[in-house]
Amino acid sequence: MSKQGPTLEDVAREAGVSRATVSRVINGVRNVDPHIQKVVREAVERTGYTPNQAARALVTRRAQTIALVVSGAGEEADDDPHTNSFMARVFADPFFGRVVTGVVGFLRPRGLHPVLMFADSESARRDVVAYLRRGSADGALVVSTHAEDPLPARFAAEGLPAVCFTRPAVPAPISYVDLAHRRGGLLAAQHLLERGCRRPATITGPLDMSAGQERLAGFREGMELGGIRYVPLAEGGFTLLSGVAAMERLLEEHPDIDGVFAANDLMAQGACQVLHESGRRVPQDVAVIGFDDSSVAVTCQPPLTTVRQPVEEMAATMAELLHEFIQGERVEATSRIFEPELVVRASA
Repeated sequence: MSKQGPTLEDVAREAGVSRATVSRVINGVRNVDPHIQKVVREAVERTGYTPNQAARALVTRRAQTIALVVSGAGEEADDDPHTNSFMARVFADPFFGRVVTGVVGFLRPRGLHPVLMFADSESARRDVVAYLRRGSADGALVVSTHAEDPLPARFAAEGLPAVCFTRPAVPAPISYVDLAHRRGGLLAAQHLLERGCRRPATITGPLDMSAGQERLAGFREGMELGGIRYVPLAEGGFTLLSGVAAMERLLEEHPDIDGVFAANDLMAQGACQVLHESGRRVPQDVAVIGFDDSSVAVTCQPPLTTVRQPVEEMAATMAELLHEFIQGERVEATSRIFEPELVVRASA
């Protein structure tokens, strides 16, 4: 074995196959017999061979990196990260950490590496598209926080490999993963009704986003099935402070509320804070349900009953779909829809 480390020839001798076969397996060429693939991979592990990524990139014409793009509102970004409210919101929301966990969990075993990019202005969106055009990344995983985000449609128009987390509000021939949000809102309504709540209210997500609209629609549907035709609402922005402000408005206008469904856990946490400060007990006086089943749900006091969104699994599937496009195993846009689940804790 070479003093400079194991080589393709070392792997080929260990596996009992040709150097060309080893190269095909390592570079992900299709139509290699599964048994041969297994033999070669085992030989790679035994020899400790590590592919030369620079040489591999020359052969495959791939960067071995994936752009993880967080795409936001249309205003120009602040160059100072300490004052960039968009970036601050991203890093403060546990949702994005869960997305990264799922993406990295899929990419890392395959020798792929994510590059985090923010597209919170028109110039930043142009930079992201140019980055992919010149082959600096093999494809993009897009997480949009802006309802009218033009980036998915641009990727589709350019023919750049990309997959979105959630269905784009602006229709485009691009793959995505999403949740059955309406079903999640329905589960929350059913649980509050089963607890005996008859004066419920809801803190919605942004109503220009499909997730906010669908969660509200499902909650209203569930309440109507239970005989409650009017549900007070206050619109939030998926942040803790927006949950605080929304709960304050609801209590001022409807002080007899006995149940609250917040469209994410951060807003539910804000609601709980306001309820405690107003002297109301959770869940004895007001039951509270969140959405996401994030780390916030466990640390909140009391721990939140919430609708679980399997973010890590959804993010891994998003990365898997993109990998299939890059490998040429998939050519048509597709979607994967996940089912929510009610997780009962102490708040409702």
